Amino acid sequence: MSWVKKIDVYLLRNFLGLFLATFFIAIFILLMQFMWIHVDDLVGKGIGLGVLSEFFIYATAAVVPLALPLAILLSSIISFGNLAEKSELTAMKAAGISLFRIMRPLAIAVALLSVGAFFFSNNVLPKSQMKLWALIFSLRQKSPELEIPVGEFYDDISGFHIYVHDKTSRGELLNIMIYDYSNGFENVKVMVADTGRLKASEDKHYLIFDLINGESFEDLNKRQQRATRSSKNIPYRRETFAHKRLLIDFATDFNRFDESILEDQHVSKNVAQLTHSIDSVRVVAEGRSREQSTRLLTDRYFGRETRRQVLLPTQLTKEEKEKYNWEQLWNSIDVYRQRQVLTIAGEKARAYRDQIEYNALLLEDAERYIRKHQIELYRKYTLAFACLIFFFIGAPLGAIIRKGGLGAPVVISVVMFIVYYIIDNTGYKMAREALWPCWAGMWLSSFVLLPIGIFLTYKAATDSPLFNPEAWEKAWKQAVSKVRGVGFRV
Repeated sequence: MSWVKKIDVYLLRNFLGLFLATFFIAIFILLMQFMWIHVDDLVGKGIGLGVLSEFFIYATAAVVPLALPLAILLSSIISFGNLAEKSELTAMKAAGISLFRIMRPLAIAVALLSVGAFFFSNNVLPKSQMKLWALIFSLRQKSPELEIPVGEFYDDISGFHIYVHDKTSRGELLNIMIYDYSNGFENVKVMVADTGRLKASEDKHYLIFDLINGESFEDLNKRQQRATRSSKNIPYRRETFAHKRLLIDFATDFNRFDESILEDQHVSKNVAQLTHSIDSVRVVAEGRSREQSTRLLTDRYFGRETRRQVLLPTQLTKEEKEKYNWEQLWNSIDVYRQRQVLTIAGEKARAYRDQIEYNALLLEDAERYIRKHQIELYRKYTLAFACLIFFFIGAPLGAIIRKGGLGAPVVISVVMFIVYYIIDNTGYKMAREALWPCWAGMWLSSFVLLPIGIFLTYKAATDSPLFNPEAWEKAWKQAVSKVRGVGFRV
């Protein structure tokens, strides 16, 4: 007798087809949202198709952790909604097949998807994240594609503001005005020209600006005052030219960001690397904290031989107390020496305070580093667990609402996913700001949604009319009648 039944194959075929469709739809929607966030890094940079393809591939991998639970939730609701709407679910139950038996093959499939999600987030996602952010930093450093607009000032060239009144069909610029403040705002040079042409040098490191029939004006007042320290000088210099060539630093080629710089970032590590980094930094932080405590206890004002007496005055003998009668010693010195002592004590106290604040900053950086790595470590597990939870929310919901297609299931899925995202983001921020332990913040969404999944599964298994308006109306009438009956008897 084969362990896999025909009904299992039928359910798996329907579910996996819906899962793949909803997964790619979710990937597309989330990818468009990701592209919209980084549109400024892509538009107007003149990058090639190969770089764009890389960006799409790495961005797709980055949105998988959000798309996978959403796809499981939506496909589960649609799959079981279709079964219930076509009365297939009722026929299976009438044949003696329980809801848990119907859910079993899909639960196994989702469990395998959850395991795959963990391995994806542990092995594939760190590398893709490192490459994605290296690519984003490279795009941000690339100079924009040179396209000077007409009728407005163009300031994407560092140190220059350029105004062009019009352009010809051959690419010539007409009625040009250039403000050159590359030597500082105090030494601005203004150039105007009738026509001009702009092009990049062969090595793509410079812009060549050829100006025809123009004038340049330069304020020499500030420069000559610094050189001659005299106010008697020429206020400005005017130059008329028939042809003038400007050479402007402007790297237009695409330079790759060094990926090795991102290797120590939390998003670029797997579970083993995250655990090792957390343990290593925690050892350093604890050692630094012990060192600070030891220094506070061992540093002294009066010398090593009296450190014990200063810290433990109850252990002083009578002779030692008489020898170190601090009040008598203080009163025996003059006012000038007292002020000196107070000044020295204040300086030492401030030095201690500065040292403590500096150590606190170092410890705070270490704690922040540890929190980031712990958050990323827990995220790899919460992704896999969220897939299971969403299945046990979506499958019973579909059986209860008895609606298939892309109507009510989509609305319910979006609402549930928004709730999940808000709770998960709240927990993440609580963990990031050290208001909650990292494990509590990152598992918050699972703690909230797991009871909901258990409740819905129980209601679906017992054929509870959870979303039936008539059942709710009947329950309300029964409650009102009971309240009225109690009031009458009273």
